[in-house]
Amino acid sequence: MLGLIGIAVILIMVFGGYMLAGGKMGIILKALPFEMIMIGGAAVGAFLIANDMAAVKHTVRDVGKVFKGPKWKPEDYRDLLCLLFELIRLARANPVALEEHIESPATSAIFAKYPRVQNDHEAMDLICDTLRAASMNYDDPHQVEEVLDKRMEATLHHAMHSSHALQTVADALPALGIVAAVLGVIKTMGSIDQPPEVLGKMIGGALVGTFLGVFLAYGLMGPFAARVKSVVEEDIHFYHLIREVLIANLHRHPPNICIEVGRQNTPHQVRPGFSELEEAMRALKQDAA
Repeated sequence: MLGLIGIAVILIMVFGGYMLAGGKMGIILKALPFEMIMIGGAAVGAFLIANDMAAVKHTVRDVGKVFKGPKWKPEDYRDLLCLLFELIRLARANPVALEEHIESPATSAIFAKYPRVQNDHEAMDLICDTLRAASMNYDDPHQVEEVLDKRMEATLHHAMHSSHALQTVADALPALGIVAAVLGVIKTMGSIDQPPEVLGKMIGGALVGTFLGVFLAYGLMGPFAARVKSVVEEDIHFYHLIREVLIANLHRHPPNICIEVGRQNTPHQVRPGFSELEEAMRALKQDAA
């Protein structure tokens, strides 16, 4: 919603200010379709050249993050902590019983309680792989932490591709606008024998290309890239939370302490309250009894 409001503010302020200053929209509207074909078409073509099909699909999907915001909500962080609490308690009480859950999370009764977490492949792989490694005596906290750090880095790098791709397009748009403007000037020079009023409109139409390239770059595409980057950085905290809790578990801290370590490392805006989380874990203990 905030993204749509921002776009509306940009359009109203830019074109509203232009019209209030006495500018006429006729020249812009007449040149806009042709300039958009040249600039937008060239930008799309360059984007396709620079990326493979998987990256193109990934970027198109991620544009929705500008309007939807982060994937993970405060209740998801609470559910994740509850899930990890159940798994850690089970691992301490009965390691053999844990195996059926981490080997087949899709059919696990524990994971089924938290469908949003269960449906995220990265979260599932991170949890199951780490717990499986611990069950195979690969439980040196420092080694596992190093492995998880590299995995987090790779996950972030992949998730940031959309933002980088959009920013690359944004950087190219002003130059593509100049290309369109130059073509407009070439067209104008071919009609140099026309009256001044005709040449004035043609030159104005050519300058629309420069305007459009700069406007799209700094008014839309650049902010889109920045917003996607911000959302990705916020969502990655979800996976860092898994890392913090599982590393604390390898240090053999009590389950409650492991969960509190994760809660303390959760960003403030999505961090569940201590009492809220304690009550949820107490309910889990009662259900298991």
